[in-house]
Order: sequence, then C-alpha cells, then structure tokens
Amino acid sequence: MKRLLFIVGSVLYPLMLNGCAQQIPLFNGYNLDGWKPVLSDTSYSPPQVWSVRNGILRCEGKPNGYLRTTRPYSHYKLRLEWRWPQEPANSGILVHAAGPDQVWPTSIEAQLRSGDAGDIILIGEDLSLIVDSQKMQPTGSRLLRIERKNPTNEKKPGQWNRCEIICRDSAVEIYINGLLQNKGSRASVSSGYICLQSEGAPIEFRNIILEPLPQTGKRSR
Repeated sequence: MKRLLFIVGSVLYPLMLNGCAQQIPLFNGYNLDGWKPVLSDTSYSPPQVWSVRNGILRCEGKPNGYLRTTRPYSHYKLRLEWRWPQEPANSGILVHAAGPDQVWPTSIEAQLRSGDAGDIILIGEDLSLIVDSQKMQPTGSRLLRIERKNPTNEKKPGQWNRCEIICRDSAVEIYINGLLQNKGSRASVSSGYICLQSEGAPIEFRNIILEPLPQTGKRSR
C-alpha cells in the first residue's frame, strides 16, 4: 500500500507543479533591482523619492515621475497592493509604456487616484482602445479618461488595497479589491514597460507579482 501511494504521489506531484501558474516577483522587498526611476525634476535624486523599508516600496509623490521595469512585458496578470499612508491623493499603474522616458509616456494607465481607482487613462495621441463597442482615443489632448464601471470600492486610508491588471493579447481588464472595474479590447499596443507613478503625495506598494499568460493568438473584440 505504501509503495502504491509512493508511485501515485511521484506521478501526481510533477503534474501538480506543472499546473501551478508561474509567479514572478517584480519587487524583491529589499531594493529597486529590476526598476528604473524617471523624474521630471532631475535636481532630486531617486532615493529622495523611492525607498524600501520592511518589504514595502514607498514613493514620496514629489516630483512627478515614475518607476518603471527595466524590461517590457506582454501577456500577463499583474497583482499588487497599495495604500495611502497619509492623506489619499493621486497615483497610477502604467502598462504597455513605450517611447522615450518622459512624464508621461505613451501607455494605458490603471488609475489609483483616491475615489477614482479603476478608471482607465489613455496617454498618447496614437493610443486607442475599444470600450463597450466604442473606439476610445485621445483627440486634441494626450489624455483620455475612461470611467470605471462601478462605484468606488477603495478601502480607507492606511488600509491595503489590491489591484489586478490582466493584459492578454490586445485586451486589458482592471480589478480593484476583487471587483472588475474596467475593461477594454483591441488596444493599439499590447506590450511595454510597467510603471508606478509618483504624482503628488506619499503612496506605498507591496507584493508586486507578475504571472505570465499564454498568448491565444486571437485579437480580442
């Protein structure tokens, strides 16, 4: 009987491992390895804006700028937690960021601004996204806001919120604290850097995890 259990276990265990989704920590909890700071005011040094303590990534919020991954990504699920340690203010997560490092790069923003978390901001004149069968594209401005689908479900300042962004093929979905708040398809971009914004006030991040997703090869409708 023991031998039978051993044989069954030796067969099932590798299958269980293969079935587990790969998870890649983008933030190691100790330093900014794998990230590049970009600031609008170069008189500031990156450590004045971005710091790590007790496994938490802290951004002071000034000057405007962002922390971006040093490599681009596509076809993934991104999960992270954020909170406002003081007064809630403004920030966001940029996906598919491309072009020169500038404030702000061409990208799709998952808005984290207090009261508006889950909005989508299209940054860049050439960027487009289909939302509710309508093509959304900035005209006359580099920015276009696409409002979230549900009332805000953010937690109180000081408490941790969860954001999940699913980028598969040309589709984007944004979940805030487990609730689908926004989605779009047929994005004109489907790969690029991931950025965390510095935009006004202190904000903290932790548990930044990327899970690669298989490419379906189909263009989302």
